[in-house]
Amino acid sequence: MAKKGNIASVLAFEKKLVPSDGFMSGTTWEKRHDDNAASPLKLQEKSVRGTISNRLKAAIKNDPLKLNAEVEKPNLQRVDSCALAMDQDTLKLHFTLKVLSGVQQPSACNHKEFNETYTQAANGYIKAEGFSELAKRYAMNIANGRFLWRNRVGAENIEVQVKVLNSDSEQEWTFNAASLSIRDFDSSTADINTLAEKIARALSGKDAGGADFLLLEINAYAQVGKAQDVYPSEELVLDKGNSKTGKSKILYHINDIAGMHSQKIGNALRTIDTWYPEYDENVGPIAIEPYGAVTNLGTAYRNPKAKADFFTLFDRFACGETLGNKNDEHYVMAVLVRGGVFGESDK
Repeated sequence: MAKKGNIASVLAFEKKLVPSDGFMSGTTWEKRHDDNAASPLKLQEKSVRGTISNRLKAAIKNDPLKLNAEVEKPNLQRVDSCALAMDQDTLKLHFTLKVLSGVQQPSACNHKEFNETYTQAANGYIKAEGFSELAKRYAMNIANGRFLWRNRVGAENIEVQVKVLNSDSEQEWTFNAASLSIRDFDSSTADINTLAEKIARALSGKDAGGADFLLLEINAYAQVGKAQDVYPSEELVLDKGNSKTGKSKILYHINDIAGMHSQKIGNALRTIDTWYPEYDENVGPIAIEPYGAVTNLGTAYRNPKAKADFFTLFDRFACGETLGNKNDEHYVMAVLVRGGVFGESDK
C-alpha cells in the first residue's frame, strides 16, 4: 500500500465525458422535428449609445456640475447579439456527447506503487457502485436541459431528444425538460433510468455491445418566443478594451453559426455536486471542481480547511483508505471523470 502523502508527482486523467460544441438553429415549435425547417443562427453586430451607469468617485457624484458633465458623455458600445427570426419561436441546440471508460487508469502516473493502490481502489468503487449514482445525475442534467443555461429561463416549452449513435444500438428518448427540476436529483423517470444505465455501463467499461464508449446525439428545443434573443457562449477576449473600435461583447460562433462552448456544456453536465459541506439550497448543485469553485459567486465550497476538497479526499482514497462516506467517494470519482492534472509537483 502506498503511504499517505507519497503521491505521484506526475498524475493526470483524461476526461470521460466529452461533449462537442453546441450548434444553434432557429425553428418553430410545430416544425421542430423537421430538419429542413431549421436554419442556422448567425451573430448580429449592434452599435449602441449607452448611459454612464457604473459607480462614480465621491468627488464626482457629490458635485452636481461634475455629475452632469459625466453623464453627458456617450457610452458607445459595439456588441454581438443573436436572435430568432420573426417567424421563429424555438431555439434548437445540437451537440454530441461521448462517454468513455478507463477512469481506473491514469493517462500519466510516474509512481508505480501509488498507481497500483489507486487502480485497486477505483476498481473497488466500480465493482460496488458501477457509477450508478453519477450516471443518474449526468442523465438528469441531459434530460432537464441544464446545458441550455440562460436559454432555459422563460421558455414556454423545452424538449430534449437523445439518440444513441453507436452502430450496435438504435435507442432514443424524448424528455419534457420543462417538467424536470434542476435544483435536485430526487425525481426520476423510467427513461432517465434507462439512459443512466447506458452511461453507467459505458463509464464502467461494461457496455453490452462490446464498445469501449457511448456516443449520444442530443437535440434540445426551447420555445422562447418569436424573434426573441438567444444566448450563445461569450468569448473571453482579454485585450478587447485596448481598441476604441473593439466590441465590448463578443459571442462564440463556429463557421458563422452561433454556438455554445463544449466547456460550457460540460460544466452543465457535471453540475451534480450536492455533497459539498453546508449544502446551500439557494445555490443548489454546483459543478464538480477540486475546490468546489463557483466563480460567479466568488466562493469555494470545498475549502481544504474543512478537509472536503478533492486532493484531501483523493490522497486518502487512492492510498487505500476507506473514506467512510459514499458521497465523498462519488465526489472523488466524479472529479476523475472530469479529468485534470493532479500530481504533487507544483510545476
